Amino acid sequence: MKCPFCASSDNGVVDSRETDDGRAIRRRRNCTGCARRFTTYERIEEMPLVVIKKDGSRIGFDRSKLTAGMTRACEKRPVPAAVIDRLAIEIEKRALELGERELSSRWFGEQVMSALKDVDQVAYVRFASVYRSFKDVDEFARELEGLKRKGADDVET
Repeated sequence: MKCPFCASSDNGVVDSRETDDGRAIRRRRNCTGCARRFTTYERIEEMPLVVIKKDGSRIGFDRSKLTAGMTRACEKRPVPAAVIDRLAIEIEKRALELGERELSSRWFGEQVMSALKDVDQVAYVRFASVYRSFKDVDEFARELEGLKRKGADDVET
């Protein structure tokens, strides 16, 4: 590893720790040539996830799109950004654990809805209304009724 300041190869690791999502190692290094410190990251080289959209096209997975969708659904709701980030990381982790290189956008949408249902029911309904493209008020009312029934079942048990 060459120092980015003086290009010396003579440096040592001062500190190593896992990143927050546990998918990389952050190393602080000290250059013996110029005595400056710099940071490097070590990551596993992974096959990128591919999302198959409704129209059959394929795009690379982008966690920020998951986060953005959940953030829109949670606008003006008491859901901290840290919770949204954690949910996005968990969904991505589940996707990687499946071992499939390609997953449908439907799979991701269902994962988001499941996560939001447990965190904030209003955010869940907002996301579901866009994701499921309710065609009329009756469809929307049926979804709300199902949510109310589930809430009543949770209280009884």
